[in-house]
Amino acid sequence: MLTAGPGGRGPLEPWPDTVNWQPISTDLIWVELIRLAVVVAIGLVVTAVGWAFSGYWLFGLAVAVVLVLGVWRAVAIVRAVRAWGYAERENDLLVRHGLLVRRLSIVPYSRMQFVDVSAGPLERAFDLATVQLHTAAAASDARVPGLRPAEASRLRDRLTALGEDRAEGL
Repeated sequence: MLTAGPGGRGPLEPWPDTVNWQPISTDLIWVELIRLAVVVAIGLVVTAVGWAFSGYWLFGLAVAVVLVLGVWRAVAIVRAVRAWGYAERENDLLVRHGLLVRRLSIVPYSRMQFVDVSAGPLERAFDLATVQLHTAAAASDARVPGLRPAEASRLRDRLTALGEDRAEGL
């Protein structure tokens, strides 16, 4: 039996209600949908060509499966992007994401080794960037995608400054 934790929250509800969550840009939905469209198009071309040349019915089934999975993934992308959020607290940064498997990463400022900002061609076309936090333990790295470049730079500078301040006290 699962019992409620502090504040009446259950252990499977990792989003603290007392935190001021910052959402990421919904333009990331378009970036991810374009990436998905490319993958689905390649899958459709491969299976359709196989079906056209062989006439084997399993290729036709594969075309249908690719389409159904593409639609399912498109719906999941929209919901997944809306699930992302981050919050800056006094001693750490919280990053949340996930639908089926919810994940809450808590990265103490004193543990950050460096902060990286990146933007691929598709992200740049939509004026987006990703902030990547690196810590000593690779498993604890966190990222915040879908930020405007100005917000990404602000967050990088703030996290770097807070990391340096907290590391001096060690």
